[in-house]
Amino acid sequence: MQCLPFKLAFYQQLESGALSSSQLHARSDWQRLCRRRLGSRRCEDLFIWLIQLGVLRREVDGQGLTERVRLTPLGREVLEPWPLVIPAATPWQRLRHWLGRHRPRL
Repeated sequence: MQCLPFKLAFYQQLESGALSSSQLHARSDWQRLCRRRLGSRRCEDLFIWLIQLGVLRREVDGQGLTERVRLTPLGREVLEPWPLVIPAATPWQRLRHWLGRHRPRL
């Protein structure tokens, strides 16, 4: 969670309502939710990663899955250690995260 560009306010937003990657990209208050500006494609890639980890899930409407995501119960549990802010990752944590994500079999 520390290696991702999302702030705690992003996850709190998802707790109260769903959000899509294009909606996040178009928001004028993106600085409140992210550490840096993200394109909608990059947001979607990060959403997919968090879905695979079990932190996020796709929202379902009457016609099936939508492009919007919500926080899962596991996601709430993962965020418990940081009630005020998610601290930035150290360079070592970032390297371990990158290796785990892009080279999992090393």
